[in-house]
Amino acid sequence: MRRKELDKIIDKYLEGNASSQDLELLEKFEFIEENRLKKSIFKSVSEKEALKKEILLNIKKNRISRKIRYYDYAAAASIALLVSLTLYFNNKNNETLIAPIIVNTNPIEPGIDKATLTLEDGLTVKLEKGNVISTKNAKSDGEQLVYNHAKAKKSSNITYNSLTTPRGGEFQLILADGTKVWMNSESQLKYPVRFIEGRTLEVELVYGEAYFDVSPSTDHKRNTFKVLHKSQEIEVFGTEFNVKAYKDETTVYTTLVEGKVALNTGNEVQNLAPNQQAVLNLESGNIAIKNVDVNSVTSWIRGDFVFQRKPLKDIVKVLSRWYDVDIEIQNASLEDLKFNGELSKHQDLDEILSLIKNTNFIYQYEKTNEKIILK
Repeated sequence: MRRKELDKIIDKYLEGNASSQDLELLEKFEFIEENRLKKSIFKSVSEKEALKKEILLNIKKNRISRKIRYYDYAAAASIALLVSLTLYFNNKNNETLIAPIIVNTNPIEPGIDKATLTLEDGLTVKLEKGNVISTKNAKSDGEQLVYNHAKAKKSSNITYNSLTTPRGGEFQLILADGTKVWMNSESQLKYPVRFIEGRTLEVELVYGEAYFDVSPSTDHKRNTFKVLHKSQEIEVFGTEFNVKAYKDETTVYTTLVEGKVALNTGNEVQNLAPNQQAVLNLESGNIAIKNVDVNSVTSWIRGDFVFQRKPLKDIVKVLSRWYDVDIEIQNASLEDLKFNGELSKHQDLDEILSLIKNTNFIYQYEKTNEKIILK
């Protein structure tokens, strides 16, 4: 269905003249467009509620039974259709759309595989796509860094390396015991290049976000595996989990995907079950345990960002880290506005900024050489 045809049907619906065939075409549009749009959805929760009220008012006004069925359909959050209707209402309410102010016309590209490896002697090595390197303990193809398992088992000495991802970067690491670690932008992990059989293997998430797929200790005659942070210690029992502990945030999030972990802050110990998240307040030291959608929390390792009732100020932080650009919200009252949406990490930032603007809460953005300002 073409956009003009869609607009005509929506007009007919709002005027009370939509036929059952028109409503069926809208449903067909939703099914066809959902997959195409799902990588570029950015939806304000408040705008969605306003849209439903708008439709409900038209239903009451026209008293058409077929339209009641359609309201149920819209209220059930058929995402692609709601996005289309939102854009429609935005255009109806804003005859003249305000164009963004773009001083810097260069596109802001998404992040790539890149990191800095710091060896035990302090030497640093740049890792990035297309750059193949080898050290005495590891090798990298530019997309991941893999440590040598055979050499690790024979050694009784423990030395440490660090891997640091900058803003606009991510990287995958495979430790000597086979544990896989995905590192998000602006993160640092310190870890032993070897492990000793029968002893605990400890790594330290200095800051940032990392996803761990820990190999079972019985596979390598290792005792246990621990992830340390200055605020907590996680004892791991062959499992998958995500830890988010950025320097500019006062909360540490530990999310268990499968297996079992024990979280120790020094004041209390909490065991997590799959699909649970521990929220540690660094100011109070209190831990809250809640159930979460782990697919949403860990979507970043699969190339997506999924936001569920996420405040705009938190979304801006995610985008700033991944696109390596400063983003400022000029109107402080918009910082806590919550959004739902799914974005591809491979999208150009200008596409995402346009989606944010189309929610009708941000009426303009300014893009300069130094920063992006949401107005």
